[in-house]
Amino acid sequence: MDNKKKRDAISRTSVVKTPEVQALCEIAQLVGSAAKLETTLSEILRILHDTLYMERASLVLLDETAENLTIKASYGLTKEEKERGVYNLNEGVIGKVFRSKSPFVVPDIKSEPLFLNRTQARSITKSSIAFIGVPVLLRNEPVGVFTVDRLFAPEVSFEEDVHFITVVATLIAQFIELNKTIKQKEDLWIEENRTLRAELDKRYSRHNIIGQSKVMHEVFQLIDRVAPSTATALLLGESGTGKELVARAVHHAGPRVTEPFIKINCAALPENLLESELLGHEKGAFTGATSFKKGRFELADGGTLFLDEIGELPLNLQAKLLRVLQERNFERLGGTKTISVDVRIIAATNINLEEAVARGRFRADLYYRLNVVPIMLPPLRDRVEDIPLLLDFFLRESNERNGKQMKLSRDAVEFLKSYTWPGNVREMQNLVERMVIIKDDGLCKMNDLPSVMLAEPERLIINEQPERRKTQINGDSRAGSKAQKSSLKDMEKEIVEAAMKRNGWVQARAARELGISQRQIGYRIKKYGIVPPEHIRFKS
Repeated sequence: MDNKKKRDAISRTSVVKTPEVQALCEIAQLVGSAAKLETTLSEILRILHDTLYMERASLVLLDETAENLTIKASYGLTKEEKERGVYNLNEGVIGKVFRSKSPFVVPDIKSEPLFLNRTQARSITKSSIAFIGVPVLLRNEPVGVFTVDRLFAPEVSFEEDVHFITVVATLIAQFIELNKTIKQKEDLWIEENRTLRAELDKRYSRHNIIGQSKVMHEVFQLIDRVAPSTATALLLGESGTGKELVARAVHHAGPRVTEPFIKINCAALPENLLESELLGHEKGAFTGATSFKKGRFELADGGTLFLDEIGELPLNLQAKLLRVLQERNFERLGGTKTISVDVRIIAATNINLEEAVARGRFRADLYYRLNVVPIMLPPLRDRVEDIPLLLDFFLRESNERNGKQMKLSRDAVEFLKSYTWPGNVREMQNLVERMVIIKDDGLCKMNDLPSVMLAEPERLIINEQPERRKTQINGDSRAGSKAQKSSLKDMEKEIVEAAMKRNGWVQARAARELGISQRQIGYRIKKYGIVPPEHIRFKS
């Protein structure tokens, strides 16, 4: 036979696989790609049944106490039979295989006194059943026993079976060891992550609110003081400052934590629906009321009712709300039955209620009823220290949702620290989400930010009235000629520098005169390279 024929013969024979080789290939592939222990072990036993026609198979492993052997995975056993498979280390065939670390063959289980048939699964009588057990060894120490049932036949070679099953047991042992290592690393990673998260939460957040600035610590202290009581809290602050988060924090830190937290936005519903939403209605109370409905007060009974945008409540409903707050009872629309409730009230608004009272837009008696414990939430521009923390939090959340790894460049973060954030935290959250979705290169730089944000620093000073701008530059009419410069940036630099000179190079005073924050004037000083005379130092 020439070389070509030999190669062809070898090629033809190499693709012929015996059932045993086929089973080992499938098991090896499964072990290399799988992760879940019990699922993988059960799948290995299924492969043995399908390719080698073995009746039953089970993997018996040491339990956590290391005192008993229990069936960890099986094929051909019912759930009840599997649960009965618990063995002492010193009993039966399985105990013998485990202790001796050697295979054991029972050609006919009916004639073997050591065979316990603990699972009671082997009751068929069509022929004798042979039982093969081999130890599962890790570093020559037993961790379990791999057992297989075969229908006995004279032509079956137990020696070949034992050899094959021992190879499978070795693969299983390696998979168990690999799975154990992976699980240990996962547990360690989870614990480290939990510890790190707890430390970060301890340092940077309380009540699930991120913040380490002084003004936020003052808010946290107020939450801690008001939460244990039943007092009404009034949350004041600009839109987007996190009033609902604070309301939930007060609820969850108080004695009503296991009771409902119900929210209603007083500005989101038309007046004709708002009363029904608050108090509920009876069937037939109005057109379309086909059944009775509980209002928010009833739903919040025993818990907390959060009245968001309370300043937008119409005057006629303010009177009805006041009555409920005073008497703690009401009637549903279209009903006559008086319903009593025990509800803690937390209200929130972004308008000046005192001014609204003075203008007759808000009832004074309701205002005093709500304003028991006022909590003022600071705007984001007054929480500079918290801006990087919040950016990081929203980036992590948005990256996870969108399957990305977006980061912010240092110059972008520095700019965002100096930005005024008219929409506060909500604006930041929306900005981060938009940038994560739009950007594809993984890094958001300063000039990737929306143009309206980048234009904001010039807008604050340059857009002021010309007469005021003239005064800011030199304090007299001679500034008019200087204001004719072609560059708005040159003009702004002169405005800032002149204000600093007039205020003895004290940034806080100059910022106050210009009507901007100290952080904003600091941004401009750095941006334009403004430096004081040699004998003077900047003062904050």
